[in-house]
Amino acid sequence: MIMVKRLNGESFAINENLIETIEERPDTVITLTNGNKYIVKEKIVDIIQKIKEFKEDILKKL
Repeated sequence: MIMVKRLNGESFAINENLIETIEERPDTVITLTNGNKYIVKEKIVDIIQKIKEFKEDILKKL
């Protein structure tokens, strides 16, 4: 899971495997495969970087 922040600054974890789309319009909206949508402060490139780092960390532990 990766940590992101809501627009009010509240942090929460999201399962990166359930992310279907990430859009900037202009706020960043993460849509999950179940249809849930989350508006977050992070930009798309930052979320992608967090996913990459998370997956790299898992692979190192194998």
